[in-house]
Amino acid sequence: MLYYDHLDTPIGPLLLVGDGDGLVYIGLPRHGAAQVAPADAETSKSKLHAAARELDEYFAGTRQQFDVPLRPSGTPFQLEVWGALLAIPYGETVSYADIARRIRRPRAVRAVGAANGANPLSIIVPCHRVIGSHGDLTGYGGGLPAKRWLLAHERKHAPVPSLTLTA
Repeated sequence: MLYYDHLDTPIGPLLLVGDGDGLVYIGLPRHGAAQVAPADAETSKSKLHAAARELDEYFAGTRQQFDVPLRPSGTPFQLEVWGALLAIPYGETVSYADIARRIRRPRAVRAVGAANGANPLSIIVPCHRVIGSHGDLTGYGGGLPAKRWLLAHERKHAPVPSLTLTA
């Protein structure tokens, strides 16, 4: 059984879809509107409460890592790429080539880009942190303005490294 809820956020309404055991999909807004829930899903705020709370905390700038269980569907390659995305630190960016090297497939840059674009759990699996090799922003399912907002939001709330001096 699938469950869904909508969550209002600074980048627009998100569609949250879960299967009762974890989050399976986060639908980014399309043209400012929420995505339509799957026809076989029923609405349930209670089943998606933890995911909604964690995303609210993220948008408030108080959460940098997510704990909600994730249940994405994808090919083994896609799952490998999405796992690499989870390792990108909050407030930082990497290139598609960086991800390809991290998964030990340095020639798979385009495939990494395709897997990144197919990410069903945007924001939590931070595909917005992947940019072009020359630092340029590349496509994002929620649009480049949303990607810019997410990156600026994370830079604003990222922890500042401190220097500890010892005598």
